[in-house]
Amino acid sequence: MTRVLPLTATLALLATGPAFAQTTPETAQVVPGQEFMTQWDLDSDGKVTLDEARTHRADLFAMFDSDGNGQFTPDELKGIDEFKAAQLEAGMGPGHQRPEGMQPGSGPGRTMGQGRGMGGGQGAGFFASAEDQMRRFDSNGDGTITQAEFVAGTDQWFAMRERTGDGVVTTADFGPRRKF
Repeated sequence: MTRVLPLTATLALLATGPAFAQTTPETAQVVPGQEFMTQWDLDSDGKVTLDEARTHRADLFAMFDSDGNGQFTPDELKGIDEFKAAQLEAGMGPGHQRPEGMQPGSGPGRTMGQGRGMGGGQGAGFFASAEDQMRRFDSNGDGTITQAEFVAGTDQWFAMRERTGDGVVTTADFGPRRKF
């Protein structure tokens, strides 16, 4: 089933995947994390707090829970995957500015679908399927991801992105890993 999501869904989902960057026409430089900050820094203070992340993830869940039943159905998860693939194909979203040679389907061990890399070949594009990604949030192991479980998983999600150890996500948390 193909879904057409509103622009806000487009913008919000862009920031749900791995870190990505935005190129500004004035400088033509990649600014790691800038697009993420635009989406997730709800009060525009230059940092994303855990509370902001929880709020935004609750909004994301509600946006993709098309039947409003408080849990992701297989069709809704498939819709998330289709949306990510469409964004990538349109040159938007996480992964659209990867260096030459690291395009979807060419990265070792991370590829899926019809990729040319060494991945498992079981999805579409560079990312794991929404179903596979959501499994880690299924806290009671019943095979269903509820909004409460998804939002509760924000702590884990946030910890993966907050790399500087200051308790907030800023543009300093993006780009190449540094030793702190």
